[in-house]
Amino acid sequence: MTEVPVWIVLIAALIIVALSAVATYYSLALHKAQKRQKRQLAELETAAEEQRERVNNSIQIIAKTLLDDGVGLTEASLRIRVLLDSLQVEPAVKEEFVAFYQIAEQTNHIPILGEWKKLSRKEQFAFEKDMARVESEYRDFALDAAKRILGRNF
Repeated sequence: MTEVPVWIVLIAALIIVALSAVATYYSLALHKAQKRQKRQLAELETAAEEQRERVNNSIQIIAKTLLDDGVGLTEASLRIRVLLDSLQVEPAVKEEFVAFYQIAEQTNHIPILGEWKKLSRKEQFAFEKDMARVESEYRDFALDAAKRILGRNF
């Protein structure tokens, strides 16, 4: 057998040590990145849960205010529909609270906020008549739905 020169063994050992150091460095960097990613994911989940809770509280407040005659049926329906949609509730929930969706659908052509203020008094009156018609048609269903919303978490 031929002997391998010492310098070749030393170079091979140095290469192995260098590759081991690089592998260790990248392994530690990957571990830190995974840890940071888990922490960020937990923070995002916490923030999403807090947002969901705020939206649920808003739905409860609007439903309670509707039942106390503190807000109009049309406005409450529009707001509740938007909030339920923001929570991406299941179709069964939308079906359960269809009164809000129906009212919102039938009044979505009515201008709001600044656009409402730009309307003449005659135009506002025409829209108010339209809202009153829709509200009288769905009032009982919507009030029942508002009662069922109280205490629910979506």
